[in-house]
Amino acid sequence: MKTSAKAKRLQRHQRRGKAEGKLNLVSLMDIFTILVFFLMVNSSSDVQVLNQDNSVKLPVSSADKVPENALALAVTSDDILVGGRAILKIDQLSAYDGDIEPSLKAELDYQSAKSNALPSATGLPIIILADRELPYELLKKIMSTCVDAGYASISLAVNKPEQKEA
Repeated sequence: MKTSAKAKRLQRHQRRGKAEGKLNLVSLMDIFTILVFFLMVNSSSDVQVLNQDNSVKLPVSSADKVPENALALAVTSDDILVGGRAILKIDQLSAYDGDIEPSLKAELDYQSAKSNALPSATGLPIIILADRELPYELLKKIMSTCVDAGYASISLAVNKPEQKEA
């Protein structure tokens, strides 16, 4: 018996409804590849943000050289922090007579042993975040201890001057 055009249409419609939908993975892979490349290109920025305590007033400088990734040593009004951990009180450093403070050197030795970075000809890099009012004698003790621990490539963190709009 011959089926009508309407019956044939209903059969086609029912066959299409029973077929499972397929997910096209090729187009999804293309989208994710483009997304990964986009994120890789945009993730490299020229600005390095150092965790800074608001109590530390950095000096202002017009230096343009961007520091590399390095261990951060912060000098607050009360403490000396290495990698965010309080190591020493400022009063203890002021009272110490020598140039190389033993507990700070021990922590810097530990940090250098923990890092996988190979020391360059200039030594391991370190960034010192110190208040602009810090006495030079204390900064000299800190820097001497850093050099003795193998951190001879010392950078001082500074703020850039604000650009005035014309």
